[in-house]
Amino acid sequence: MKRRTLPAAAALAATAALLLTACGSEDDSSKTNDKIAGSDSASATPSVSPSSSADDTTRPKVTLPSDVHNIYEGWTSNDPAEAAALADAKRRIDATDAAITGDDLNSKAIPFYYTGDALLGAAKWIKGYTDDDYTVTGTTRYYNPQLSKYSKSAVGLIYCSDEGKAFDKNRKTGKVEKSAVTKDSYVLYNTRLDKNRDGIWQTSKLISVRGDEKCTP
Repeated sequence: MKRRTLPAAAALAATAALLLTACGSEDDSSKTNDKIAGSDSASATPSVSPSSSADDTTRPKVTLPSDVHNIYEGWTSNDPAEAAALADAKRRIDATDAAITGDDLNSKAIPFYYTGDALLGAAKWIKGYTDDDYTVTGTTRYYNPQLSKYSKSAVGLIYCSDEGKAFDKNRKTGKVEKSAVTKDSYVLYNTRLDKNRDGIWQTSKLISVRGDEKCTP
């Protein structure tokens, strides 16, 4: 899915209509860093109540249309905290696609799974599709997840995606904008997740880089 770049002017105008106050980032960057996004951030890690549990939290319902499929390869861990972080990262990805395909600027799942800078970027990303009357279709493969644990309530997650079988679709005409598979069909994601008081692992930092050699075949 070769998603279109959101013009800067449109991106700056996104927040008012979207998703509470702050919003998360699927913006493309010309550079990446081997460090996980936010690993040396000066901001304080959200405190976590010892009694809190994500199992006790009612999660927003996220449903993808029949023509959108996200495949996760290797997104498992024997460590309970790592497994929970990976699960919420997958839910965040699905929630983003559900908001785009559902043309839903006020999706409750977005501020549920995003926070901080990442929430702002997600709002811009979704609004870009909504404003242009576009959606997404096809299959995206997410693979090679690598977790780094910073503390009991903060982890870094790097992973790749293969968008060679996923595409943009004009919402009005239904036309699918297919394109040939190139190195830009592969995307490297560099993220940070923080566990909130309810036990939800929210993505707080997100950088994406197309065509990075770490993800291209």
